[in-house]
Amino acid sequence: MISKGDLAIDPRGLIWESYQIEGIGAADCRVIFLDWAMSSPVGDIRAMLEALMVRYGAEYPEHPMTRLLAEGLARAGNPVRRRR
Repeated sequence: MISKGDLAIDPRGLIWESYQIEGIGAADCRVIFLDWAMSSPVGDIRAMLEALMVRYGAEYPEHPMTRLLAEGLARAGNPVRRRR
């Protein structure tokens, strides 16, 4: 069983909590994800997203947070280039 804060890359349990909120939408997941990202330990973001997908993706394949994590993984290898 997964419990809040048992994942080192999510010590506050923010991502875990998003999966516990019934009826949560994509916009709320983005806010939670941003909060998590701003407070996450420094490291390889791609590896952290992969770990979150391993932990939650199979159990919650249609959840908006799973979709957001998958989107993050897709973009992690392709950084956004800003134009002047």
